[in-house]
Amino acid sequence: MEKGLIIETGELDVYGQMAADEAVCEALPARHVLRFYNWKAPGITFGYSQRRKAVAEAVAAAGSRITDIVRRPTGGGIVFHESDLTFSFVFHQPGVYFEPGKVYDRLHSAINSEYARLGIPFDLLSEKTRDYAVNDPVMSCFSKPVDKDILYNGKKVLGGALRKLGDYMLYQASFQAPDARGNAPLHRNAIIKALGGEFGLHWETAAMPERTAGRTAELTREKYSTTAWNERI
Repeated sequence: MEKGLIIETGELDVYGQMAADEAVCEALPARHVLRFYNWKAPGITFGYSQRRKAVAEAVAAAGSRITDIVRRPTGGGIVFHESDLTFSFVFHQPGVYFEPGKVYDRLHSAINSEYARLGIPFDLLSEKTRDYAVNDPVMSCFSKPVDKDILYNGKKVLGGALRKLGDYMLYQASFQAPDARGNAPLHRNAIIKALGGEFGLHWETAAMPERTAGRTAELTREKYSTTAWNERI
């Protein structure tokens, strides 16, 4: 079996969370790195190709008072991070082709199967649905499930967004079951076991290296908290 690394970080705001994922992608301390977000405060993320003005209008229409809003390096729609279990997974995915459907199928099928083993009846959506488009920028990730999302009683509880970086993939995910944070140890363990089994990993846990933490702070300050990044379109 190959080593997989679970990186533990201190509390970060939404800008720091995005920066931490990019810093991990740059450092690649292992070929498979899992990180559960440790939230300092609620935040909102939106997809790389979404238009900032339209996102702001959608957030206002939803009645949210959250002011920390950041553009993700991955795709997808708007996600409210208030009570979710949020995590990222960086993994080796060689090849020039980016086939998100196949990647979601692999990741979500593994996670869904682990919950089935635990006796928790989630469902993997398997039907043709519209995806997140540049011209539909206000779409909320959890209001309209898409193919390969995980559902509970017809409601989406797990969705993710991807970005291919050379021979690696960044997967950022939000798990929004009602007990996502209240029963976080159960859900963390299910995700760890599912991804470890799917990729043939034995997990080790470590704090974020000092150099990567420094890079996280730099990216937070110089990229993810700037208007140049968040209002690029």
